[in-house]
Amino acid sequence: MTIQQMLASMLPGMGRSAAIFILTLVGSLILGMLVALVRKSRLAVVRGIIKVYIDIMRGTPLMLQLLVWYFGPFYLFGWSIKGWRFPAIILGFVLNYAAYFCEIYRSGIESMPVGQYEAADVLGYTRSQTFLKIILPQVIKRILPAVTNEVITLVKDTSLAFTLAYSELFSIAKQISAAKTSFMPFVIAGVFYFIANYVVTFGMERLEKAFSYYK
Repeated sequence: MTIQQMLASMLPGMGRSAAIFILTLVGSLILGMLVALVRKSRLAVVRGIIKVYIDIMRGTPLMLQLLVWYFGPFYLFGWSIKGWRFPAIILGFVLNYAAYFCEIYRSGIESMPVGQYEAADVLGYTRSQTFLKIILPQVIKRILPAVTNEVITLVKDTSLAFTLAYSELFSIAKQISAAKTSFMPFVIAGVFYFIANYVVTFGMERLEKAFSYYK
């Protein structure tokens, strides 16, 4: 099998890996912000539940979480898992990464001086206006380096979908390598992950420059 043929066979896997990445990134960034805001609740019970969620997500392997989300409905409730593979993958990835993004958001929000909230109150801003127009843009600027690291990790973690026998890039590379006794599929996969992370890094650097007016 030539390199061109290997590449053609791996293209669908690249698309599936990209789909996992995009859906996870969008979902976890949004959910992470919501969780971070809920964690600031005045209710101790709510804060406790959120803390337990974050501790579980960050304290157990993502691979294990994927297995739980995929097989859990069958073993616990007897539900059919037919057609559940991809949704389970996205659910597992989003919930896991949302926990990490939540903590990044929280650290950025708590780093803002209290005086900014007080000044906004004096100027007549509501709490939502203060957060959206004053606090959030500065928080985004501060947390971009940490977010970039998580996004780079996410690109590589998409390979964990092979745990559920999902034919993403890494799974296909392993299959071709075993069938053709060739190391080249892994090289192609490595190049794909490298290029994807280069694009991510480039994009995040441009985003950091866009927020440089806060210096």
